[in-house]
Amino acid sequence: MFFFRPLLALAIAQIIKILIYGWLNKRFDFRRLLGAGGMPSSHAALTVALTTQIGKEVGISEPIFAVALVFTLVVLYDAAGVRRAAGKQAAILNKIMDEIMAHQRIEETRLKELLGHTPFEVLVGVILGFIVGWW
Repeated sequence: MFFFRPLLALAIAQIIKILIYGWLNKRFDFRRLLGAGGMPSSHAALTVALTTQIGKEVGISEPIFAVALVFTLVVLYDAAGVRRAAGKQAAILNKIMDEIMAHQRIEETRLKELLGHTPFEVLVGVILGFIVGWW
């Protein structure tokens, strides 16, 4: 049952993500349930809930808490840094492809642009994960 709170935080984040996407785009896209990126960060919610629960149940001086904290920090950095940059690059490449295709026919698959998170999306995921992990 130790994974209940982290998985609950993940599920809540994904449901919120679908609701926000539906509200902003006036349509629901349930593919967002499994997709990366968007508000809030389910990766942040999951890892922070796990780390919070470990800290609460075994203490922050235990080695397993340090492992969980380092793991969480790497995930947060990746979500807001590396994957966000990759998403920006995908957007630029897709724009270039659109311009090329306007002048001649090229069959290329568009790149996925929503890969990472803004720092705010990660922060909201952190807050959600902390609340669910502490609860």
